Amino acid sequence: MFALVVRFDLRNDAAAAQFDGLTRRLVEQIAANEPGTVLYSTHGIVGEPLARLFYEVYADEGAFRAHGQTEHVKAFMKAREALLSARRVEHLTRIADKGLPLP
Repeated sequence: MFALVVRFDLRNDAAAAQFDGLTRRLVEQIAANEPGTVLYSTHGIVGEPLARLFYEVYADEGAFRAHGQTEHVKAFMKAREALLSARRVEHLTRIADKGLPLP
């Protein structure tokens, strides 16, 4: 299993609305086309209206690399850049969880 969280900080309310639309379309494409993506969950952050958090779990590092090579992810990455003021990626190691399949 390979997991990460990504925090995005958006430039303004208009950028946040546009980012959310891009995100919804991205998640639809991931669900339809990426069997190696175990979980792809996106959230707003309470008290921070311009922040978003993505929690991503892949079957393995190969599935993560394949995700990054898809046309829908490349398009999302290009479109999001003008909307962001910051981005932070944290790669995770698994300790314990409920609900995710065992490796």
